[in-house]
Amino acid sequence: MKLSIIILNYKSAGLVRQCIRGIFESAPKLTYEIIVVDNSSADGLLGWIKENYPQVKGISLPDNKGYAAGNNVGIKKAIGEYILVLNPDITILPGKIEKLVDFMEKHSKCGLAGPRLVNPNGQLQYSAYKFPSFWLPIFRRTILGNIPALASWLKSYQMMEWDHKDSRPVDWLLGACLIVRRQAIKEVGLMDERFFLYVEDTDWCRRFWAKGWEVWYVAEVELVHYHERLSAQKPLLAALFSRITWIHIASWFKYFKKWRTIKTRHNMLS
Repeated sequence: MKLSIIILNYKSAGLVRQCIRGIFESAPKLTYEIIVVDNSSADGLLGWIKENYPQVKGISLPDNKGYAAGNNVGIKKAIGEYILVLNPDITILPGKIEKLVDFMEKHSKCGLAGPRLVNPNGQLQYSAYKFPSFWLPIFRRTILGNIPALASWLKSYQMMEWDHKDSRPVDWLLGACLIVRRQAIKEVGLMDERFFLYVEDTDWCRRFWAKGWEVWYVAEVELVHYHERLSAQKPLLAALFSRITWIHIASWFKYFKKWRTIKTRHNMLS
């Protein structure tokens, strides 16, 4: 089996149905399997899959395990040489999956890679980042981020000075669509389940670099992402009372406590 596609569902049955249809309609020219892990959504998705796509493997969890743990369940069941961790709000078009796999085949040092993500209107989504300093999440989530003197720092973190038209190694990638080499996972390990939601992608990419595996942004593969930043949808004062916001903040503190001092990938590998 060349590729295992892992889709995690939490009360997003409509998006998952659309995603599965898109994969089959794109007819990837390689051997693949689809594994859908349901985080106790009770939305009827697995019944629909069994009726309409019996070749898709459905796994039902008794409660919501979170993003990292839910995807790990799927990865453990996967048998592919490569694993594609795919959010259900990604649209798959013909030839794109094959190009991602082909990139991995040609870059033997790459352990994890992600495509160029765009909005439905074609506008670029910034999905490649530098490793954050301790204060950066605080500035990004508060009114302090509007201070002109900090603008260049925040833009640098999101790599906005780069046009994203060429493929290159990056510190870390948004976890919406990640292709991972099975051999690398054996060395690096699964996602850290201490992160219920958010920052597990930052941590995972950092661990790949720490083990000597490269993380790449693949500009030649473009996918549409119907992205919603749940933790940043509300004004500051309203966000402070949002459960999602506090889950995000808690994940950042766990990340910084785990890594203690923030270093670049180059420092970690030197």
